[in-house]
Amino acid sequence: MYLVIRFHVMMLLVTIAWILFRFIIGIKNQKVSIKREIQLLAVYICIIFICRFVYFPLEHDIYGIAPLVFVKNLMFPPRINLIPFNFLTDVYPGWQINIIGNILMFIPVGIVWPICFKELDNIKKTVLAGFGFTLLIELSQLPFFDRCSDVDDLILNTTGAAIGAVIYFGIQRIKHAYTAKRHLAT
Repeated sequence: MYLVIRFHVMMLLVTIAWILFRFIIGIKNQKVSIKREIQLLAVYICIIFICRFVYFPLEHDIYGIAPLVFVKNLMFPPRINLIPFNFLTDVYPGWQINIIGNILMFIPVGIVWPICFKELDNIKKTVLAGFGFTLLIELSQLPFFDRCSDVDDLILNTTGAAIGAVIYFGIQRIKHAYTAKRHLAT
């Protein structure tokens, strides 16, 4: 079995599924909050952005963005790196961009997700959510022979989510201190 998944097709299907899901939730709740939908749109943008760079390599083919390819016979053995910090010795063209990109790509998760999900009310919960999302992504790459599930990606992506969470909760702390100081002054 051979399946080629193009970026634009995947994004179209994900977008349609997102819109249908949000529409069904709106009907079920019998109300729609524009503010909440904008917040969730930020989550959607984070997910789409991450999917673009995780599942579709930066290299281009004659049609544009190279596709994600599933070949049943090449599924096993999956490509997995379980050695932490292997990137320190495995130097290849673009390894610095890979490290920086994996961190930067998840900083918005640490910032946007606590805004949208009130359950993520501290750094620890936000980092754990970022870790869980990264783990889901790494596991979802297992069936694709040209993708590699890597513990380094798990570490770097979680670091990015942690940096984002520190930024978000740091800003929140400054805002609360400023508000309290202003309140005391009046």
